[in-house]
Amino acid sequence: MPLPDVFVIGAPKAGSTAVHAALARHPAVHMSDPKEPKYFLCGDAPPPRFRGPGDAHSRKEWVWRRTDYEALFAGAPPGARLGESTPFYLWSTEAQARIADAVPEARLIAVIRDPVDRAYSNWSHLWSHGYEPVGDFVEAVEREPERIADGWAPFWRYVDLGRYGRQLQHLYEHFPREQVLVLRYRELVDQPESTLARIAAFVGLDAERLDGVPEENVQGWAAPSAANRTLRQVVQAGAWVGQAAPPQVWRAAERPLRGLLQRGSARRPPLSPDARAAVQRHFVDDIGLLGELTGRDFGDWLGQVGKGEFSTRRS
Repeated sequence: MPLPDVFVIGAPKAGSTAVHAALARHPAVHMSDPKEPKYFLCGDAPPPRFRGPGDAHSRKEWVWRRTDYEALFAGAPPGARLGESTPFYLWSTEAQARIADAVPEARLIAVIRDPVDRAYSNWSHLWSHGYEPVGDFVEAVEREPERIADGWAPFWRYVDLGRYGRQLQHLYEHFPREQVLVLRYRELVDQPESTLARIAAFVGLDAERLDGVPEENVQGWAAPSAANRTLRQVVQAGAWVGQAAPPQVWRAAERPLRGLLQRGSARRPPLSPDARAAVQRHFVDDIGLLGELTGRDFGDWLGQVGKGEFSTRRS
């Protein structure tokens, strides 16, 4: 079976789901379902036994066997481009090396976002799903080293996942730059038509068949309250008790709990300047490296105000 040669490699919470959905609607492209098989994170071995809240279920959803991975593309129409979107590939140096070894001609799309906004969205996602036990974003960021030491899954790395300069530096050791398309999240949101045209040209597609960026993966907000504190405890306890069950069983049980957590129309609160500054200090040097590598200016990422959520910017 042929392997995919189009990869949306990152970053998490930076628009990879929207790019995947746009490509999947193109008649000449067959994108994987599930969107994030994570195969190249594994090296044909089961993923580690991660220890963060809910990690046991997500671990079981990783597609780590080669035959299972190839089966994701078995139904592709003849001549279609094959693709998948695992946003952790940009972060994982091992995954980058494996892709280069297996598919050296691959075309790689990296969507990157203000790393503080990305980290805040990452934390908000886990908080609003009931898994993040720390209700203060800055405190949760500061706990990252101990969580890594304790074996929590990659999605808990609020800082490490946003160090794009270091990630691209390693990626360019394995792929020529003409095989890597680096997009900014704000380009995807603010200039969707021209950004889709760039993606189409990069992949070799008819741009007219990429007909818009879907508003994908937009999460509700779980406002702090006594009731939600209890629901959060139920989610985390249930995930622990049910970790031996098939992941689809827990996902079905989790869905109504998540709906209760995210009830109402409250939006995620904006990040305060003090909180932004406290987290931003982790990225200053890497933002400089990113600018050197790409020849582009990322100075707006060093400001005191973020750009907000996808849905807010589109409204």
